[in-house]
Amino acid sequence: MKRLSKSDLKTFLDEKVYQYNTTHFIDDDPISIPHRFSKKEDIEISGFLTATISWGQRPVILKNASQLIKRMDNSPHDFIIHFQPKDLSAFRNFVHRTFNGEDCTFFLQSLKRIYQEKKSLEVLFTEFAATNIHTDYKEAIGLWRQFFFEMPHKSRSGKHFAQPQEGSAAKRINMFLRWMIRKDDSGVDFGIWKNDASQLTCPLDVHSGRVARKLGLLTRKQNDWKAADELTQNLKKFDLKDPVKYDFALFGMGVFEKF
Repeated sequence: MKRLSKSDLKTFLDEKVYQYNTTHFIDDDPISIPHRFSKKEDIEISGFLTATISWGQRPVILKNASQLIKRMDNSPHDFIIHFQPKDLSAFRNFVHRTFNGEDCTFFLQSLKRIYQEKKSLEVLFTEFAATNIHTDYKEAIGLWRQFFFEMPHKSRSGKHFAQPQEGSAAKRINMFLRWMIRKDDSGVDFGIWKNDASQLTCPLDVHSGRVARKLGLLTRKQNDWKAADELTQNLKKFDLKDPVKYDFALFGMGVFEKF
């Protein structure tokens, strides 16, 4: 593709955002799972767990995320608040790729602690974001992860919550934060958290990375945190307040157009 001028590239990307940032996008995407709910806490919990297992083929992600929510009696918040140790037996055989029953039961226990102590994921994340001196949520994600794993756990479970401080692009966490924080009129992202969308980092995976490099938005070869930050900084040149809206354009072109 011929390299576009900055103004032409912005126009092109804005058109692609308009094309993909619609409710038609929801049905086949992991975000469809939290869209089953209207209660804030149900959206948070189902969204977090769905994002956690969002790698691999999307039909498999949707199938397994649906099974996970079904085992919570389709009432994630009520289940998290009230479950007893015996209730976790229903999750011990849950598997999504390398995320197994042991990981699943730990994640549920950690979420229970968060909702008992902080009442919501937003409250906890906002506490960490408030101490952030940077223009992104890298530090807040790291502190959130540290809190999440304060309970006794197997080391294997740690790999399912990315750590930007070790270089991870943290694609799934950044995607979850986009769902919770971005707010517009499209009806896709929820915008139920009061954090600043300008501090979001663009979710980076093989699809969005490939498109970003072809468009000249990304030069770094690895899909790591430095690459996600480079991409986000370039997207801020087009929209300083809402750079991550362009995730719809990059992902859409990468998946549906094989750009």
